[in-house]
Amino acid sequence: MVLRSIIRIDEERCTGCGLCVPACAEGALRIVDGKAKLISDKYCDGLGACLGECPYGAITIEKRKAEEFDAAEHLKTKQSVPAVRHVQSIHQSCQSAEVMHFERNLTEKESVSILEKKESTLSQWPVQLTLLSPNAPFFEDADLLIAADCVPFAYANFHNDFLKGRILVIGCPKLDDDTLYKEKLTAIFKRSNIRSVTVVNMEVPCCFGLYRLVKEALNSSGKVIPLRQGIVGIKGGKISPHKQP
Repeated sequence: MVLRSIIRIDEERCTGCGLCVPACAEGALRIVDGKAKLISDKYCDGLGACLGECPYGAITIEKRKAEEFDAAEHLKTKQSVPAVRHVQSIHQSCQSAEVMHFERNLTEKESVSILEKKESTLSQWPVQLTLLSPNAPFFEDADLLIAADCVPFAYANFHNDFLKGRILVIGCPKLDDDTLYKEKLTAIFKRSNIRSVTVVNMEVPCCFGLYRLVKEALNSSGKVIPLRQGIVGIKGGKISPHKQP
């Protein structure tokens, strides 16, 4: 045993979202019984790459007596675990994948109101970040709306309340390549005169990764652009933005 830096997980804050697991290059973290766990002290290098991925600040660095970091052993362990199991453990424990059903007991009048024909306010194509070119002309002098791709389905008045007058970018911070997202957003911010950025994400923990990616891309671009956030509940209601934990 040696005195060294090593991660500590606060189980009361941990929601089991799993974002820290792929962030750990050493494979030292797993989701066990709905909580992130350090599977062995000797797999943790103590550098804390996982800290920035936790939306709730459940991971910190502490100094304590622990086994020495064993690089060869952690590599052997990672190679022995099929990648598909790793992905499944994250998805099964994450709140965003929890199965729910909501009863909508609408009156006939309410149903007619919802089904009333409305005009789309979408002003460009494509909208998926993976497909968008940073050089697209519609980014110039744009008010940008960056939305998690579940938001338009959950929030009934998405076009009027969020999209109207803005250029749309959508993506999923959990299922897509966050490195690609950050690079492309950085390029968009650098190459065009973006007037404002609004990020709208769902209330589930892993969806807050979209807001983090946008902030990181803004910092990387060197631009100072007004940034706002909207949050949508899983039942479709709008939640007031709050400070990130």
